[in-house]
Amino acid sequence: MTTCTHCGGIVDETGFCVDCGEPAVVRGSSALAQVRAAGRTSSATASSRRSHTGDPMSLPVFDFKDPTSRIITDPRVPVRTRLCPNDQCPDRSALPQRDSGFCLACGTPYSFLPSLEPGALVADQYRVVGCFARGGLGWIYLARDTHLDDNPVVLKGLIDVADLEISTKERQALTLLDHPNVVRIYNFVSHPDAHTGEDRAYIVMEYVDGLVLEEVAEMSARGLVPLGEPLRTEHVVSAGLQLLAAFDYLHERGFLYCDLKPDNVIIRSGKVGERGNRVKLIDLGAVRRIGDRSSKIVGTRPYQVDEREIAERGLTVQSDLHTLGVMLRRLDYATADHDEPERTDLAVGLSSFQRAYERAMHPEPDQRYGSAAEMADQLRGVLREVASLRDRTPRPEPSTVFVHTTTLLDAGLGAVPALATWTGRAVDLLAETALPDGRPAADVVAVGLPVPRATADDPAADVLAAADTEDPRRLIARLDSDNVTSPETALVRCRAALAANDLTAARESLVPARGLLGNDWRVRWHEGLIELASEDIGAARQAFDGVYSWLPGEDAPKLALAYCAEHEGDLDRAEALYEAVWRRDQSVVSAVFGLARVRLARGDRGGAVALLDETPQASRYFDAARIAAVRVLSGSIQAGGELLAPTDADLAAATARLRELYLDGGAPAGESRVRLETVVREAALAVSLSEDADTTQLRLGVEQSYRALARQATNRADRSSLVDRANHHRPITSR
Repeated sequence: MTTCTHCGGIVDETGFCVDCGEPAVVRGSSALAQVRAAGRTSSATASSRRSHTGDPMSLPVFDFKDPTSRIITDPRVPVRTRLCPNDQCPDRSALPQRDSGFCLACGTPYSFLPSLEPGALVADQYRVVGCFARGGLGWIYLARDTHLDDNPVVLKGLIDVADLEISTKERQALTLLDHPNVVRIYNFVSHPDAHTGEDRAYIVMEYVDGLVLEEVAEMSARGLVPLGEPLRTEHVVSAGLQLLAAFDYLHERGFLYCDLKPDNVIIRSGKVGERGNRVKLIDLGAVRRIGDRSSKIVGTRPYQVDEREIAERGLTVQSDLHTLGVMLRRLDYATADHDEPERTDLAVGLSSFQRAYERAMHPEPDQRYGSAAEMADQLRGVLREVASLRDRTPRPEPSTVFVHTTTLLDAGLGAVPALATWTGRAVDLLAETALPDGRPAADVVAVGLPVPRATADDPAADVLAAADTEDPRRLIARLDSDNVTSPETALVRCRAALAANDLTAARESLVPARGLLGNDWRVRWHEGLIELASEDIGAARQAFDGVYSWLPGEDAPKLALAYCAEHEGDLDRAEALYEAVWRRDQSVVSAVFGLARVRLARGDRGGAVALLDETPQASRYFDAARIAAVRVLSGSIQAGGELLAPTDADLAAATARLRELYLDGGAPAGESRVRLETVVREAALAVSLSEDADTTQLRLGVEQSYRALARQATNRADRSSLVDRANHHRPITSR
């Protein structure tokens, strides 16, 4: 038995203390790792590392034995979990080591014996098979409906006779509920207790074939595969989303669940065609009305919020979400992903999941999600992110809180060079063929990152929505003339000032927004934009990281953090964040340009081109990515303090790609094609000059390109400059 180093309690099979809920800490390694190591067999280890099959977004379908195989032959409540039913008892663990009797501390009667025996016929209809599970509030019995083809049903009683009030409350709540993620109630019956002869109340529920989530967690923690494949993060998130659907249903109807834990959830096998009801809440004994401050509180440590919060606020939607956060954390520690350090490709997705449940568990209720729907919105994003990182299949979904940006943050790498690239400068071919790093300036990124959506209840929402594409300065002037003031207009003013490169005005504009919104994530986002434009990258990173923790399912904070990491030279972090954004949504082409820059910084020209080639043809930046690939193949790149020239193969690939580019409206010749062709020819000549090879033909090509550029010039000075370039590179010929 492992002892918790936090509180001295008992650590269960999942590596968590049953008393304080914290992961146990054992010197030299985690308790979880020790528990798993002790429970694994070589075959289980191999099985747990099988490649994942099927859709990562879905729960796996698994075999499930006949329900009678789960009958408990000796149903007993473990002594270590027995507590006096009187919650005011001075020592609730002061019970004799007998199955029934009286509490030694307060004298309250108790009984942990099953009240139904196998073979009993309840209400002349339900034949008891036996106990097959134990819930937090009572034994659960398998029975057969003798009036309906002996179909299996479930009877739920109470652990203690004194808790009849809870049974009544559960009955009243359940008769109102009808949701695919909540167990169905068929009937309410009574039957004499096998030991006392007193009538006991039972609820007749549908039989749900599947595994109790606690079983899944415990078996997975030992390296087993209860679902037929290793428990993955996507499975846990998918289960969480279905539970949030049930919570949302309950909350909308004025109920709180109050006692979520793995023991109260079943994952169905999936063999009978279930879709949206694969996960079921199976015990609603703790359900209460929102705002109820007088009824007896039923909950389970450590899932429930602390006593201080209950005393100040009572049980709330936020306390319900806290229980889900704790449960998701426990399940996270049971996944095969949690202790597989080689899965670094999932690192950002796993961090997003951790941030998602940590927000639900935040000590301050106001810092948790405002509703089950809000939490589900972020968890869906996390699910798509993790699944896309695992199988590299994009799963885009429009954000509900950010407006998708059409700005490409590439510093012009995906554009054909302007004519000014060649005019007004001294001729230095080697310097001119060096590839720009393509990293946009910090102030450009600050303006080009996604914009938070205006909230529907903002007084200026309609005005701002109608002026979505309006020039920021004109929009501000119109807002001033209409005397429109709201949180959103303050944020718009801030962004407009950033676009005008007026940092002082940007900071001043954010003051009223901060006063109206407090520490709202939108304020933090704009603080990050201001710090980014100020090139205080550390402060910007801190602000964006706060938004990431608040909105872990969103791409925008990760894109901002990726740029900060790139700017600070943390290429590994930048790559991981850009990758997370790109794998999930390939409409965010700025992310793949960021990935390409990271590859170039490492000297991986081929890797950068391969990434740019992933840009979908349907993207508005498809041509920009193809242009960038030509420039990458033909330019000299800086990597590790060394300038790496393109190889002959690189230049041949650039030439071939150039012929395939769609330029100048599809014309076979035009200004853009001439300029890009000049880039490739210059690069080829620079390589040949460094190798002391015959450059006659290459010089002729460069000369021809410069003369073609001269014909694009709009003034005499530029034309003369380009002609001089042509003459400078013209090969010397004898007459």
